[in-house]
Amino acid sequence: MENTVAKKLESLLKLQIIDSKLDEIRKVRGDLPAEVQDLEDEIAGYETRIGKYKEELTTLNETISKHKQEIKEAERLIEKYQQQQTNVKNNREFEAISKEMELQDLETQVAKKKIRETLAKIEKKEESIEETENALSERNKDLKNKRKELDIIMSESEEDEDKLKKEREKRSKLIEPRLYKPYMKTRENAQNGLAVVTVKRDACGGCFNIVPPQRQAEIREKKKIIVCEHCGRIFADVEEVVIVEKEKPKKTGLRKKGAETAKVGEE
Repeated sequence: MENTVAKKLESLLKLQIIDSKLDEIRKVRGDLPAEVQDLEDEIAGYETRIGKYKEELTTLNETISKHKQEIKEAERLIEKYQQQQTNVKNNREFEAISKEMELQDLETQVAKKKIRETLAKIEKKEESIEETENALSERNKDLKNKRKELDIIMSESEEDEDKLKKEREKRSKLIEPRLYKPYMKTRENAQNGLAVVTVKRDACGGCFNIVPPQRQAEIREKKKIIVCEHCGRIFADVEEVVIVEKEKPKKTGLRKKGAETAKVGEE
């Protein structure tokens, strides 16, 4: 049992070392991957907005075409009524036709007003498209530079990262699920990504809270999985502190010589 637990702790510690190395590689990349993703999302938003604006422009242009057709129809009717006026038999018919002509003239004026209003909307929409396209162009330049920067960093660490990922895949398969799941959960919650630590200088290597001597003795025995009562990290071992004694300074003949000089002075 002791050997089995010791092997489990060893596997967990090796997995932690691999994960910490991968974390370090990702740390070098910093916020670049997130920045690239944000720019890609922003660009997609601009492209969607431009597409929507263009659809609205199409609708507005169709509206203008409709109003122009209404004007043509009104002008046709006015021309028709003008011809009819020449053949009226009485004032009543003349007045009725005149009213129809006034109505069509009014329809023409309304249609022209709507055309002017629609043209103003088109102008604003075109300005919005231009502004959005300029912003899109700038973001595309930013994205190109960020991607280039990220690609350089990725190329420098890609080989090492691939090796570590393959090694990690092998190591993770050696760890039973009931240990792997809490390991991953602790890693996600830990700011430094440490789920497996050693006791260093009587303290937890993760949260730095003091670990009592009795607890340290149990950790050294490796008979069971022990976690920090403060942060929940798994203790893999206790790091022994090696005390190096300082060499005592060698006696020189200076003191002896000084004593002899003093003696001579007394004489």
